[in-house]
Amino acid sequence: AQAAISIENAILKKKEENSVYEYQVGGCLTPESPTYVIRKADSELYHYLKSGEFCYVLNARHMGKSSLRVQITKRLQAEGFACAAIDLTAIGSQNITIEQWYAGLIYSLVNYFNLAKKSSDKFNFRQWWRNLDFLSPVQRFDEFISQVLLKEVSQKIVIFIDEIDTTLSLNFSMDDFFALIRAFYNHRGNNPEYKRLSFVLLGVASPSNLIQDKNLTPFNLGKAIILEGFQLHDTEPLAKGLTPKYSDSQTILKAILTWTNGQPFLTQKICYLISRSQNPILEGKEIEFVDKIVKNKIIENWDSQDNPEHLTTIRNRLLKSQLNVNRLLEMYRQILIKGDILADNSPEQIELLLTGLIYKQQDKLKIYNYIYREIFNLDWVEKLINL
Repeated sequence: AQAAISIENAILKKKEENSVYEYQVGGCLTPESPTYVIRKADSELYHYLKSGEFCYVLNARHMGKSSLRVQITKRLQAEGFACAAIDLTAIGSQNITIEQWYAGLIYSLVNYFNLAKKSSDKFNFRQWWRNLDFLSPVQRFDEFISQVLLKEVSQKIVIFIDEIDTTLSLNFSMDDFFALIRAFYNHRGNNPEYKRLSFVLLGVASPSNLIQDKNLTPFNLGKAIILEGFQLHDTEPLAKGLTPKYSDSQTILKAILTWTNGQPFLTQKICYLISRSQNPILEGKEIEFVDKIVKNKIIENWDSQDNPEHLTTIRNRLLKSQLNVNRLLEMYRQILIKGDILADNSPEQIELLLTGLIYKQQDKLKIYNYIYREIFNLDWVEKLINL
């Protein structure tokens, strides 16, 4: 796997040489971004999709899901794949009917694949939708895939559906939608055309969240892509922005990762802060310099310096959970005190993982990094428990 990552890092080299170097704090990185860090997940997602697999990338916020999607889309398109990326936040989740939701999804796919121009009979979405009003919305989506998309697009097709967790706040059930995606995969046994079609689901959710009717088969289809934090051997793209100014960029990056454990948002932000610092780093004082930046610019008065929001997002996810918040806080408190607890995949543990505060290492749950441990410390959690 490491050899594959090294090869993929080489793909970005020429782009990096011609790019204006700038660390990006928050948001989705562009395909040409010189600070994009290739991880094991890049190799896995690319090779699974090349093989026709369905995949899902479900994780906490600010772990690089959308940036991963952008990079893999570009690679697949360069090899002749037809790709679409649907951001469900653009369709909406408030004050929307089930008909509007499916119509928005299909309309987005029509535009992505340019079907109105590509189609031999000048595909008219509005007319097509009205002609099938005797079918349920999910049946119309099924009909669109089988009778329009697979007939009009001859290449291998990959549909990325981002922000999949927005489906959890809709005022109607989406169980049929996820069951249909599973059915598309199962159709491969009877119709080889479906072998050209793959889906990738991305968002802040767990597979067990997606189909909520316990009488239905859980959504357990496809390959789970695990987004781990940056490892030191992956971070050459980040070192490039520090090298012109500081001679020992590797020591600086190692010190940064000691604080962040490779958490992508925080790692990029600290690199940005260091690259913009006007203070020189004395030889042999790199670690102390990084410690000072982290304490002064991230940890102290964190709520006023949390821009773009990251730590606030974590706090709000935890304190506004639909699960028992005191139970979540007590679980987090136990991890703070003991260092780790045994993972059991309970709903509370899954919710805590999705906040981003903790991560799973083998069969143990641990605090993700020292920054979180310093900010969301024992005093902080015990005050909340005692409210």
